Amino acid sequence: MQLAVEISLYPLKDDYLSVIKWFIQRLDQYPEVRRLTNGMSTQLLGDYDTVMALLATEMKAAHEQWGKGVFVCKFIPGGVNLDHSE
Repeated sequence: MQLAVEISLYPLKDDYLSVIKWFIQRLDQYPEVRRLTNGMSTQLLGDYDTVMALLATEMKAAHEQWGKGVFVCKFIPGGVNLDHSE
């Protein structure tokens, strides 16, 4: 089954942009998961188990590396067309 996730990271640091960029670069280590990023969030699309494992690994890594930060996620089982622009 496919899974689409919209995720936003809100680092509790003054230099929040470097933390967000670091996190996005880590997401790019998973070529089997499609990533789209805009000014407000990042969307991921891929196999359900792969995406969930990726999130567990990378969210934990972010907290270990940077300390406190808030993740806000939306999950859509079955996936969604990430190219939809309407």
